Amino acid sequence: MFYRPVIRRRLATAAVALGLLCTLSTSAWAGAPAPSPPRVHAQTTTVTSRAGSTTALSGYTIQSTAKVTDSAAAVSSPGYPAGGWYPAGSRSTVLAALLADGKYADPFHSTNQQQIPKADFQVPWWYRSDFTVADTGERTYLDFSGVMSAADVYVNGQQVAKAADVAGAYTHHELDVTSLVRAGTNTVAFRIQPNNPNKNLTMGWIDWLQPPPDENMGIVRDVLVRRGGPVALRDAHVVTELDVPSLSAADLTVKAQARNDTASPVTATVAGSIGAISFSRSVSLAAHEAKTVTFAPADVPGLHLTSPKVWWPAGMGGQPLYSLDLTASAAGTVSDTAHESFGIRDVKAPLNSDGARQYSVNGRKLLIKGGGWSPDEFLRWDRTYVEDRLKYALDLGLNTIRLEGHIEPDEFFDLADRYGILTLPGWECCDKWEGNVNGGEPGDKWTAADHPLAKASMAAEAARLRDHPSVISFLIGSDFAPDATIEKNYLDALKAADWPTPVVAAASDKSSPVSGSSGMKMSGPYDWIPPGYWYAKREGGATGFNSETSAGPDIPTLDTLRRMMSQTELDTLWKSPSSKQYHRSPSSTFSTLKLYDDALTGRYGAPTSLTDYVRKAQLAQYENVRAQFEAYGRNATDSTKPSTGVVYWMFNSGWTSLHWQLMDRYLDQGGAYFGAKKANEPLHVQYSYDNRSVVVVNNRHAPASGLTARTTLFNPDGTQKYDKTVTGVTVGGDGARSTALTLPSSVSGLSTTYLARLILSDSAGKEVSRNVYWLSTKPDTLDWDNTDWYYTPTTTYADLKGLGTMAQAPVSATASTTSSGDTSTTTVTVRNTDGGRTPSLLTDVHLVDTAGKPVLPVQWSDNEVSLWPGESLTLTATYRTADLHGSAPRVRVSGWNTPERTLPAS
Repeated sequence: MFYRPVIRRRLATAAVALGLLCTLSTSAWAGAPAPSPPRVHAQTTTVTSRAGSTTALSGYTIQSTAKVTDSAAAVSSPGYPAGGWYPAGSRSTVLAALLADGKYADPFHSTNQQQIPKADFQVPWWYRSDFTVADTGERTYLDFSGVMSAADVYVNGQQVAKAADVAGAYTHHELDVTSLVRAGTNTVAFRIQPNNPNKNLTMGWIDWLQPPPDENMGIVRDVLVRRGGPVALRDAHVVTELDVPSLSAADLTVKAQARNDTASPVTATVAGSIGAISFSRSVSLAAHEAKTVTFAPADVPGLHLTSPKVWWPAGMGGQPLYSLDLTASAAGTVSDTAHESFGIRDVKAPLNSDGARQYSVNGRKLLIKGGGWSPDEFLRWDRTYVEDRLKYALDLGLNTIRLEGHIEPDEFFDLADRYGILTLPGWECCDKWEGNVNGGEPGDKWTAADHPLAKASMAAEAARLRDHPSVISFLIGSDFAPDATIEKNYLDALKAADWPTPVVAAASDKSSPVSGSSGMKMSGPYDWIPPGYWYAKREGGATGFNSETSAGPDIPTLDTLRRMMSQTELDTLWKSPSSKQYHRSPSSTFSTLKLYDDALTGRYGAPTSLTDYVRKAQLAQYENVRAQFEAYGRNATDSTKPSTGVVYWMFNSGWTSLHWQLMDRYLDQGGAYFGAKKANEPLHVQYSYDNRSVVVVNNRHAPASGLTARTTLFNPDGTQKYDKTVTGVTVGGDGARSTALTLPSSVSGLSTTYLARLILSDSAGKEVSRNVYWLSTKPDTLDWDNTDWYYTPTTTYADLKGLGTMAQAPVSATASTTSSGDTSTTTVTVRNTDGGRTPSLLTDVHLVDTAGKPVLPVQWSDNEVSLWPGESLTLTATYRTADLHGSAPRVRVSGWNTPERTLPAS
């Protein structure tokens, strides 16, 4: 029996989960708290005896040490009567298990989370699980990471590791428990220590949401039972080198560690294959010796590929993956196996002449358009929910997800590989991770023990992520770059792991001694600013690489607000801008909506009801999010100070929030979502707030020609005041832009508030992009000199109150639904039937069930559209048929100046 910290390889074996206990339901309506599930004990896990197998523990029973008086030896012995303990899933924090068991009311509703006593989680908790093996002929190991914050580990009554050694959320551990395991039932028990992100190298929530009372203490990744023979295979990976720019050849180098786990010499045969390419080598190993086995093109010519299948980000090409299979045999018997998938691609990210980081994939530059990722607040893993959000990212035209800490399990990156979504993982700010360099911000200074722990964390994550083609960098700092000692440890670990992509010093404008300048900026904003802000080439405006930025609050739909807040809270939401909002942030900077609400009132007029507040919020969020992505898209090909990347802060929230999200916790979509979707469409016509130019941006690879751009200006009553059409517009590919025309600085008869309709048609006259703006002859005025880290003050607001004078514009709709397999598609045609001139502004179509509840998730071809009298658009909604829960589909049509109505869609 011994403890061995090792670098983790990615394991192909799927986790066995207690789905009943710790998964999420994204489509169930969470009004009243769910009934408590029956009390059950974790299932006993059956472990196969096959050499090279890995089996995830299926779950645990857990209990507070304050309620357990028995010894550790007793608790960790088979047959221990864990009466009254709580069941927990295979990946579960303490609180996630208690929530699944019905101990507390829905923490996503109102202030229920405040009622959960934090004191219950200030003591260690036991995690106990049984597993069976049929025989002891193979060696047995426990293989795991994801412990928060630390754990003493016991097997069959014996301690096999101490909390001082099993510490940190990201460190990987392998315990050889062969001498303790017996045929039949075995028990493993973890005594989990409380978590404090300011004191432990784990995970924290910074100012994203109200932190969970247990601070996520628990085990949030699989604990695997591995079986094997005398020779173990570890650290299998493939180093790829692609010929750029030809992409005509690639060299593959296969590496793995062969380790003799016996006290006698062994001669092993390591054999492998990648598709039809096979290779093999004999390796002599002394007692307990480990050697790295390498197969390279020099000795295996087949590893030099001609015409390789190249992996591309979504929209740029396909996402082919290769598979590596390795076997170690001793005396003709299989001793261990390893399996790894990988992609062939090349990533570069040099600094441009302005010092900004410019990414390219396979030799082609691209503008990073991303969002900041949040897992579920209680770290409950739900593959379907994660996949739904990644599909939303593609629907929005985003190409990148940034993970600041909270680096997700293996399956997340498998999905990103499959969908072609780039990822930017890295360490988080504002707690222990940056405690040595962050000045007066939270986070303890490091002790001598923290340095090897951080290095081990880096080594484990590097080994886990390196073969994923979706991973294009690791950010070793966030708000601050590491100091020289910490950076060296990180870089040494990355080098040892054959890390293949650029290492970035920080997500902010910082430098580190070896990695140098980050090439990124973190200059905000994080709270409300007007749409025109984004066009300035300063602060958070559209120049360089902005690693996290947005206009702050994102008010959800009325459906979601009523689902997450009490009536009193809803009244406060629209009536009291200075009141603290529990569902915004624990930060005093972001505790209220005052900046946002003042702007909403100043630009659109004071809200008259909750419904009016929400409809104004959706209008404001649509224009602001659209402007953010449009400005960065327009400036990406500038000759000086181009924009190279923008990460919307944030893509989603881990709970029910009023703060930083493109869609809400339940995956409902409003103005922020559809503003981003509009801005990032493949071929796009847009208005520039800074110089009034009408620009065509082409996000496709192929150039476009023969385009026609038409721009028309209207007063709110629909009176046309300006109209110009430009033909023969040509635009290059890969993010190129072309200016079609520039609007005059003044137009006779134009009202203070006015509408601009932009329509782009292809050479056949088909409309390919439609974009409608609500603008003012009175601009927003920014006080740049008083810019703070989170916003720039606005001294005068644009006057958009004229929108409130718009007459009601009736919109008719017809809808029908077809189903194929597990998927349904509802097709909706909306038409402005007004007999006069009034347009229907921001017409929203929601798919609902017969009770009027949204059917989610759903992907719309377009939504929140604006129509002039006689105009019609056909929209499609695609969704899982099961998410109707047996109901007939209906569509609810509403808009800024359109009466709400609901009609059948079956």
